Amino acid sequence: MFSGITQAIARVIAIQEGEGSRRLTLTFPAGFCDGLRQGASVAVNGACLTVAAPPHGDNADFDLILPTLITSTLAACQVGDALNAERALADGAENGGHALSGHVDYQATVEQVRRHGDNLCLRLTVPAGALRYLFAKGYAALDGVSLTIAGIDKREGWFEVWLVPETRRATTLGVKQPGDRLNLEIERQTQVLVDSTREALEDKLSALLELLGPQLTGSRPPALAQSA
Repeated sequence: MFSGITQAIARVIAIQEGEGSRRLTLTFPAGFCDGLRQGASVAVNGACLTVAAPPHGDNADFDLILPTLITSTLAACQVGDALNAERALADGAENGGHALSGHVDYQATVEQVRRHGDNLCLRLTVPAGALRYLFAKGYAALDGVSLTIAGIDKREGWFEVWLVPETRRATTLGVKQPGDRLNLEIERQTQVLVDSTREALEDKLSALLELLGPQLTGSRPPALAQSA
């Protein structure tokens, strides 16, 4: 489990391509890898990755499997790229963001960047399937960063988040430009509530249509009933 509070910015220093997989070697600021063990979980740009081998100094290796390559932006990262990193939350640790699983759901695309004094506003477009889970004042995670949704237009397919100076200092989001793609993790409680409600309504509607089906068919003109 993660909080969406970036602890360090890592750099890609090596990439080893496999068959439907990649191994990334990342270097972290001094101290980040202290106590980090093989098998531990680290969120990298919002994707939960497993430490593939014992860390060597400030460097650690991570394997990306095919589902991660398909759903996240990590398939396109290059040597030298900067990535947000967060270690898994320890039991009882303060969560200053919101609960994250590290499972990327969609990719969002930066459509517009606006500056307002010391703050930045990012407008992002998302696939239609993501919009049902996003609400004004709700939570979303972009490249692993917990953010509040400031505004949304579901008809046009975009939402906006604001970046204060500290967020820009501590993460990579402050340098994003129109056209850049970011990993998006939706808030799990919202997803469960929306999906459960939709399934319940669909079940009730199906049962109602099945009950009313003969009556609806019988009420049609004969020609329509025969062609149905």
